[in-house]
Amino acid sequence: MPIIRVEMFEGRDRETKQELVKSLTTEMARITGCSEGSVHVVISDISKEDWGVGGELAVTKFPG
Repeated sequence: MPIIRVEMFEGRDRETKQELVKSLTTEMARITGCSEGSVHVVISDISKEDWGVGGELAVTKFPG
């Protein structure tokens, strides 16, 4: 049972997440030989206020 964990800034819509989940699932199954039904994808949406990059909060470094 492969588990793929994705951490990214919040704000992407449901359709984008669905496309990401489908692509990751398909490629994991193709590359590893497992079934698509066994692949789990967990998406964690994280606020830019809770993410640091190079000593700065991402909300400061990447406004907007």
